Amino acid sequence: MGIHGLSKVIGDHAPSGSKENEIKNYFGRKIAIDASMSIYQFLIAVRSDGSQLTNEAGEITSHLMGMFYRTIRMVENGIKPVYVFDGKPPHMKSGELAKRKERREEAQKGLAQAEETGDAESMEKFSRRLVKVTPEHNAECKKLLKLMGVPYVEAPCEAEAQCAALVKTGKVYATGTEDMDALTFGSSVLLRHLTFSEARKMPIREFYLDRILTELELSHDEFIDLCILLGCDYCDSIKGIGPKRAIDLIKQYKSIEEIVKHIDTKKYTLPEEWPYQEARELFKNPEVIKDEDVELKWENTNEDELIQYLVEEKGFSEDRIRSGIKKLAKARKGSTPRTTRFLFQSSSFSESFK
Repeated sequence: MGIHGLSKVIGDHAPSGSKENEIKNYFGRKIAIDASMSIYQFLIAVRSDGSQLTNEAGEITSHLMGMFYRTIRMVENGIKPVYVFDGKPPHMKSGELAKRKERREEAQKGLAQAEETGDAESMEKFSRRLVKVTPEHNAECKKLLKLMGVPYVEAPCEAEAQCAALVKTGKVYATGTEDMDALTFGSSVLLRHLTFSEARKMPIREFYLDRILTELELSHDEFIDLCILLGCDYCDSIKGIGPKRAIDLIKQYKSIEEIVKHIDTKKYTLPEEWPYQEARELFKNPEVIKDEDVELKWENTNEDELIQYLVEEKGFSEDRIRSGIKKLAKARKGSTPRTTRFLFQSSSFSESFK
């Protein structure tokens, strides 16, 4: 979920904090990409008949196809992507995960009813709600990235927090995800829609944390409390307080503790168990890999093993995969514009992210 309604809050109250951009304008940028979010987007992509992309053996391959071609698309546009995979979810997320499980169970019942009545539209809707990124999906995508020579990071906990840490230490320029809580974790730049298909015709939406804080007239600590009030993955929010009221209260009282002292708790219902302090601490000091322990490095594409994996094991078209490999090599070797040669070319065709 991220932060409930945060993008609208920014649009309404801090419009200078975001803008639309084109992928070509990130030429030369290193971007940390939320791998699970990307994989989820690829998994819910369906054919015109509503079925998922599979090979002849019936194995779902949309996550591999999506990651292969979208990564190539980014590299062709001069972007150096770094994928970040989720680790173990924090204990505080257990409530949100339980809610998601309940929603999947409800979706399963809805799907069964839709199948009985032959309601194709409802079948597609409920099928999408049942999509879940599994450890197997992650493992397959990690193998793909390794063979492509694209670096990835395995976060100890939340991927968005690790992405934000990479941004804050200057390892990368921005976080690429749909989850707005990357801003709450402190990513100075957030890019949404980066890994969407070109067919979606969705411009990239770029958010700037410093401009958002300036226009909202909030410190980052106050912004974190605002995000908790809006609704996050780690605890409930105060019932009856909407976005505008939340902003007004934070500006007036500066913290959740002071807000609780001053609001009418008969009118605004506090959660029975409300570990907002722990949620705040998680946003401020998340579990991430230390800067000195992160090495982001391009390696040579292993063409033979990539063909073996995607074509022979997963049933992809050999012509299409070889074409994709050529595009990747062309971008990295410098057959595209001169600036790309500077960014990607080296004697061994390897590039360290410095």
